[in-house]
Amino acid sequence: MEGNKLTYSSIDDYISTFSPEVQEILQTLREVIKKSAPDAKEKISYQMPTFELHGNLVHFAAYKNHIGFYPGAGGVSAFQSELSAYKGAKGSVQFPIGKPLPYELISRIVAFRVADNIERAKGKSNKKK
Repeated sequence: MEGNKLTYSSIDDYISTFSPEVQEILQTLREVIKKSAPDAKEKISYQMPTFELHGNLVHFAAYKNHIGFYPGAGGVSAFQSELSAYKGAKGSVQFPIGKPLPYELISRIVAFRVADNIERAKGKSNKKK
């Protein structure tokens, strides 16, 4: 039933629905992303915390046993060897809850996505000229 679906108005709203331990992980992840993409805007997209700059940069979400991190296919493939220790798919990575998140790696992935989105935005604006 669609009526039971949770909707979030902000990232704070999203994070507040989890246990204190998970809230701490999510807040730290949020801060790492903010530092790596200071010009990015926060929003909720696909019912997940999302950062956007010239389009979506990354999403993240908490689940029962992992934190999902979604830097898109380019973000995953560019760091494939470093992410090989984690479950994932074409555009996502699963970081197990109970193990420290690789915040330094996440920071580098976000910085990569920022550069990628800026480059794509430049390409689009050059085509319009």
